[in-house]
Amino acid sequence: MVAVNAAASAAGVRVGMRRREAEGVCPTVATVVSDPGAEMAAFEQVAAAVEELVPKVEVAQPGLMFVPVAGAVRFYGGEEPLVEMVAKEVEAAAGPGSLIGLAAGPFAARHAAARAAPGEPHVVGDDAAFLSSLDVAALGREELAATFRWLGIRTLGELAGLPREAMASRFGAVGLEAHRLATGEDRRVRPRRVPDDLAVEECFDPPLNSLEPAGFAARSLASRLMERMAAAGALPHRVEVAAESAAGAVRSRTWRSNDPFDEATLAERVRWQLRAWAESGGIPGGLSRLRLMPADLSDRGRQLGLAEDAAATEEARRALARAQALVGPDAVLQARPQGGRDPAERVSWYRWGEPRPPDATPPHRGRGGCPRPPRRSCRPSPGRSKWSGRTASPPGSGSAAAGSRCCRGPARGAE
Repeated sequence: MVAVNAAASAAGVRVGMRRREAEGVCPTVATVVSDPGAEMAAFEQVAAAVEELVPKVEVAQPGLMFVPVAGAVRFYGGEEPLVEMVAKEVEAAAGPGSLIGLAAGPFAARHAAARAAPGEPHVVGDDAAFLSSLDVAALGREELAATFRWLGIRTLGELAGLPREAMASRFGAVGLEAHRLATGEDRRVRPRRVPDDLAVEECFDPPLNSLEPAGFAARSLASRLMERMAAAGALPHRVEVAAESAAGAVRSRTWRSNDPFDEATLAERVRWQLRAWAESGGIPGGLSRLRLMPADLSDRGRQLGLAEDAAATEEARRALARAQALVGPDAVLQARPQGGRDPAERVSWYRWGEPRPPDATPPHRGRGGCPRPPRRSCRPSPGRSKWSGRTASPPGSGSAAAGSRCCRGPARGAE
């Protein structure tokens, strides 16, 4: 489990559980496969809302961002007013249930947010005392935390009291980084660069009611966008097409490509999209505004394989793109193998044209069973025989016989 909602959390489901563990805790839980692309697109609204208050944010992953507030605290008159304003903006963009923490450095701020309650930001007053109270598991390294506990170090305060030279000598770079975090020497926030607005748009008065002039408008906008891209020294891998009708209805569609878009390809995609919307009645009254917004800019190309047929690949890509424009993005899918128990679980589907999601982490199977006991030299006890005056009875016969003993070393318990 990488994320849970309020209802699942109230039922006992926690982040980090395996699916079967979550189903055991809450049999009615509904699980969905994580889609990082969709999650990032949804979280972009939250980041944009916070950027209206603080212009520089660092988006670490979907659902997690760091905000440098040194200047914003002075501008808004204190930490409490700033936190309240950020909480309101986040709630307006994503709804209730956000966790907000304020502390010195991304590491402390993240754990402050983890201790916060939904709708109640956690503001750390004494950063040193807060870090000292954290368990060594907060470092995010299970093996290192287990070693620290074996050495009797259970909190970051105890870890911070050790000499840094000894930590570096014993644990290397990992131990040095852990000691820095324990003493509050965290990295600085790395805000993302706010890109220039490279979007192009055109308004039509009167609105366009046929596909032919709309196609010419699409080619003109694609040409203008590529001119801006050339000036910026990059090409887009993702373009959002937004169309507004004369009746005020707004339709948008995001096109993605592994290779950067060029003018002809982009114009063709926009024309296909406008045709699909027009035939489905999505532009009532005619097209009044058309806007192209580029994203995922890159100044690097892609090295073709030695046996790759670029022409056939492009032809297949064009056919799939046209089909996707007609039937929708969720109707054209591509598969990838994954782990599972039956054939249906061993295949994962995602939208064609989007980047391949990261492979799911296989379920944790534990550290295996109890380790076998070490071998020890086991000498059987000397046998006893009964003398009858003539022959010796073999061991095990008679009342005086002794059975053999089984020798086993001490067993180790699994942690």
